[in-house]
Amino acid sequence: MIGLFKVKEKQREESQNTNRRGASTVKKQSAGELRLHKDISELNLPKSCKISFPNGKNDLMNFEVTIKPDEGYYMNGKFVFTFQVSNMYPHEAPKVKCKTKVYHPNIDLEGNVCLNILREDWKPVLNINTVIYGLFHLFTEPNYEDPLNHDAAAVLRDNPKLFENNVKRAMMGGYVGETSFPRCM
Repeated sequence: MIGLFKVKEKQREESQNTNRRGASTVKKQSAGELRLHKDISELNLPKSCKISFPNGKNDLMNFEVTIKPDEGYYMNGKFVFTFQVSNMYPHEAPKVKCKTKVYHPNIDLEGNVCLNILREDWKPVLNINTVIYGLFHLFTEPNYEDPLNHDAAAVLRDNPKLFENNVKRAMMGGYVGETSFPRCM
């Protein structure tokens, strides 16, 4: 235990000496950053999901996840989600948006995502891996009972075959009704 105190004391002295010389100090990580670093290092993603850091590895709090479903209505599509994680993580859920415009009952045309663990069911014991699996599950089992896109939900509920055709048309870069979708296959 004494060795630990000596290490901490030496780090404090080095920090003070660095400050006196006018050099910049190393930024102290918040609890949220530390937890996120742990979560990312322990990720166990399905092969159809990839994580990337468009701002570089120094900005762990903002990243992207690409999901390429290998089954279901959205098979062979490519959907990119942005994650913004606050310093209050894990006490606050990450903010997740879908960058890919998609015809989906649980994702609106602005990219907002309806996933219970991102809202009322968030708990600090949940992690980034859980959120990614939740997003993946939205593509294998879209839920018409808790929609953001009410039109897509109604079609899924009332006419699953038409829903499937609409999804394919949207993913190929076509129109569903008067809404155009970019190709995402």
